[in-house]
Amino acid sequence: MEGKMKVAVMTDVMKIEMTERDIPKPKEDEVLVKIEYVGVCGSDLHYYENGGIGANIVKPPFVLGHEAGGTVVEVGSSVTHLKVGDRVALEPGKTCGHCEFCKTGRYNLCPDVIFFATPPVDGVFQEYVAHEADLCFKIPDNMDTMEAALIEPLAVGFHAARQGNARLGMTAVVTGAGCIGLVSMMALKAMGITKIIAVDVMQKRLDKAKELAATDIINGKEQDTVEEVLKLTDGMGPDLVIETAGTEITTRQAIKFCKKGGTIVLVGYSASGEMTLPMSLALDKELTFKTVFRYRHIYPLAIEAVASGRVNVKGIVTNVWDFDDIQNAMYQSVKDKANIVKSVIKIAKD
Repeated sequence: MEGKMKVAVMTDVMKIEMTERDIPKPKEDEVLVKIEYVGVCGSDLHYYENGGIGANIVKPPFVLGHEAGGTVVEVGSSVTHLKVGDRVALEPGKTCGHCEFCKTGRYNLCPDVIFFATPPVDGVFQEYVAHEADLCFKIPDNMDTMEAALIEPLAVGFHAARQGNARLGMTAVVTGAGCIGLVSMMALKAMGITKIIAVDVMQKRLDKAKELAATDIINGKEQDTVEEVLKLTDGMGPDLVIETAGTEITTRQAIKFCKKGGTIVLVGYSASGEMTLPMSLALDKELTFKTVFRYRHIYPLAIEAVASGRVNVKGIVTNVWDFDDIQNAMYQSVKDKANIVKSVIKIAKD
């Protein structure tokens, strides 16, 4: 396909401008996807607001966005499993396939991964993207491309639940009811957990958690979180904690209220990258700590969970913005976190 496309480019901290670039040409093992929806991730907002995350520093001009869904409009010469017109969810990380981690199936740990919107690799806030066909997962007819875009964060939630060995009969607490907290709750529910306690300090997020998956909610600003969790679990504490808030306070609380012999899955990144934790208590309780970095082998499972109706992934969306309004969308998503839980950018016009 020849021609130009619109691209939203981060030109400075808190500043995105629209420009034009050539429509990319797919390689033989790639497909060209017309992007229809892109979810706004917390990492996108962090890059936009701060200009970097740890060692990953944005050097403008830079394109954000990595949660994408769209329609195949061109197919590379060696691609046989996709055709023009197929609607797909894009897994954003292309790995080397040769390292120890790729060969043992832990490809999310590949040191040479090329991942959308992780500097210096541009993301997908643009009208068309050429992407490896094996990383484009066809969605069934009863799903739409907004749901396809949301498979990416949902995959994180399922990976967190899997890391915690979630199963029927467990009691779980999720600290943080933002996007990743919500998808973690929905993943836990889909995997059979029937008692899910959500903890946050923003009531709108807690209300959303109760709507989608949580059986109980705790407002940590107004209640004693440790006391309330223990009260809701008959003094025993939960079997599993998924910590998505990324704060020292919530992580310390998780250690205090987790059941002896329980598991804590750490998902949220702390602002400083360091925490001081009561490890003597963790040792006394013989807790298991697991961590999460993205996901692996999850997209087919997550797509099936949405298609079957077990997960209402669109339920996390609070705001949909037109592509031309992306500067305002990003700005408001940073400044109004109490009300905006999950933003989605609608790239294609009807």
